Amino acid sequence: MPFKVLVPDAHFRDLDVERGVSGDTIDYLVHDETNSSAIPDDVWNACDAVLVWHRMRIDAAVVAKLANCRLIVRVGVGFDNVDTAACHQRGIPVANVPNYGTTEVADHAMAMMLHLTRGLSTYEARMRKDPVAGFVAEDAPVVRRLRKTTFGAVGMGRIGTAIARRAAAFDMKIVYYDPYLPEGHDLSLGYERVRSLEALLGQSDVVSLHVPLSANTREMMGAREFAAMKPDATFINIARGGLYDIDALYDALRSGHVAAAGLDVFPQEPPVSTPRLVEAWRNNEDWLAGRLVLSPHAAFYSEAAYRDMRTFSAEILMEYLVAGNLRNNVNPGWNSKVA
Repeated sequence: MPFKVLVPDAHFRDLDVERGVSGDTIDYLVHDETNSSAIPDDVWNACDAVLVWHRMRIDAAVVAKLANCRLIVRVGVGFDNVDTAACHQRGIPVANVPNYGTTEVADHAMAMMLHLTRGLSTYEARMRKDPVAGFVAEDAPVVRRLRKTTFGAVGMGRIGTAIARRAAAFDMKIVYYDPYLPEGHDLSLGYERVRSLEALLGQSDVVSLHVPLSANTREMMGAREFAAMKPDATFINIARGGLYDIDALYDALRSGHVAAAGLDVFPQEPPVSTPRLVEAWRNNEDWLAGRLVLSPHAAFYSEAAYRDMRTFSAEILMEYLVAGNLRNNVNPGWNSKVA
């Protein structure tokens, strides 16, 4: 009898990828919902596992319905939409898929940095308006030589390391802050480690965030931290929208203290209630010209990465449901004996 795997917030049009991995071993119960109450309780109760994307929150009330669930797989890296504490209490492990889009995210962060520091928005806008009068290189707000400038990575995990390697290839000095890595990790990387976020902010020409969203990291970049940044530095966030205070960033950019910013993530996604910063960008306000580049939480995406994400998710399901091997457990407090 096949395992029943609930996909409550499906983000795909077919099951070709998943079935290519699991065959007839798994029966996928596919829904396209964002509210858990739209799915009958008996469906939640009956499933052997949950394959959840980012559009639905698996909170304590949902977890309480999972009478037979053996595993929750978050299709993607971030798992802040899953109440891991509630899962721990029910004895349900939670796994994510951290390895599907590392290169894409790293490339995207570098593209944002280059887009800003090479003035591409400014040059394109001028030439689009008038190819003759706009054919001038000078007077671009944040164009600068990257060689020998300092790239500050907040977080030196998979993605932080991938981006640091790319920045190093541009002959930038790499410094990083990551209190969770063991002593001596900097020696294996060849990069300089600093012991506080403030120390990194004060010396970095580019500050780039590469940490998960948690109670400890929420709004880790606020007014005080933006003020602590080196004057005329660039801020990049392709990690999580909850890591920074977007209004504080607006103020830091408006004052001129922060030179530029590249944002792939926002406190609310999509930004239905438009923040001042996004509104100024949409209105092409002169003070912001060439200083802000935005994208719609797309750093992870390529066709290859999307397929990998689905493939790896199905593989994690199969390994655990069939063989009992758990990969990528993000709930270290999980205990199979807790019920």
